[in-house]
Amino acid sequence: MQTRCGTIALHSIKRKLSNLLKTRILQLIIFLTVISLGVTARADVVKPALVEISVFTDERVEIEIRTSLEALLTGINARFRNTTESPNAEAYDRLRNLSPTDLKSVFETFHSELLDGLWLKGDGQDIALTITNVEVGPIGYTQVPRPSIIYLSGTLSRSVESLQWYYSAKFSEQAVRVRQVDLLNERWHWSPHQWIRDDIPMTPVSLTEVFTAPKWTDTAWTYGEAGFIHILPRGLDHILFILGIFLISMKLRPLFWQVTMFTVAHSLTLTLGVLGWVNLPPQWVEPLIALSIAYVAIENLFAHRLSRLRLPVVFLFGLLHGLGFAETLTAFGLPKESFIWALLWFNVGVEAGQVALLVMAFFTLTVWFRSERLYRHWVVIPGSLAVGGIGAYWFVERLSAAITG
Repeated sequence: MQTRCGTIALHSIKRKLSNLLKTRILQLIIFLTVISLGVTARADVVKPALVEISVFTDERVEIEIRTSLEALLTGINARFRNTTESPNAEAYDRLRNLSPTDLKSVFETFHSELLDGLWLKGDGQDIALTITNVEVGPIGYTQVPRPSIIYLSGTLSRSVESLQWYYSAKFSEQAVRVRQVDLLNERWHWSPHQWIRDDIPMTPVSLTEVFTAPKWTDTAWTYGEAGFIHILPRGLDHILFILGIFLISMKLRPLFWQVTMFTVAHSLTLTLGVLGWVNLPPQWVEPLIALSIAYVAIENLFAHRLSRLRLPVVFLFGLLHGLGFAETLTAFGLPKESFIWALLWFNVGVEAGQVALLVMAFFTLTVWFRSERLYRHWVVIPGSLAVGGIGAYWFVERLSAAITG
């Protein structure tokens, strides 16, 4: 009986000792946690710099570096998780307590060192940068670095096609991206962020999306293609009109004179329309273009050769078609820096489309006939009826829309 009582007492003592040990361990954990929180409460986390580079089509480049001035001045970078881990923690805290004006004044002594530790290159060539302003945030809360922004600026030629940035890792890690801005045309383009942890430059970023002035070859291709496509395959109005003047004869001379009149006329009003010197409402131009299609096709049914009125009428209708071209080109947009070249190459594209259409029509229709009588019977009459019918239908439809609209 005594042995049993002794065993129970021994178990009770062990249980009490175990509970006491657990309590002391818990108290120690709480104590260490409180001490740790007390230390880190006085520390700021170390954050990367956020860099945004903006290039404008007026050849300005502006850079914003969002970072901690206190960290820059004390050399606290990504080697440390928070400021207390640095041997310069006390110096950081002193700067942290300065007013924005005083901290900005202290940072002025660091300007040259900052500029020595970064660079910007366009197509491999250095771009001179200057510090234009520094914004310092209020003292704020600890644990979060005081936000500050460093502004730099420079100039960048519109011919530059790529940009590369370097920001020394001794300052901090960084997340950087590039923005291309065309304020005049309200266009912009952001590059993806690049996260740079090592002491290396960013991967070069292309500037060809918005910023880089296009080469003359690019302008020629872009606007020449736009002009060609406006005829083939999208310009059904113009296709039918060209086919209408093509159908009147198998001979090249009548075709040559008509195409010449049409080209001179539409080139004239295309230029005047784009410059804004001639402007007619599209709701009236479009019915008249349809009327021009119907007219040349109907005349083909009654005339076997060019009449005296044919060339002046083609010239007049060419003026209307030129206004249609001008509306399309204006909507497409013309680059300010190469306006004349773009206009020229659009016109070249239109002429190329017309020539391509005439060549196709010749090898599809005319080349198979040696007799003008058979050609007129099988090609001119049915072709003109089809073209004229479509033109007349469009004229009525568009005129009704113009009147009711």
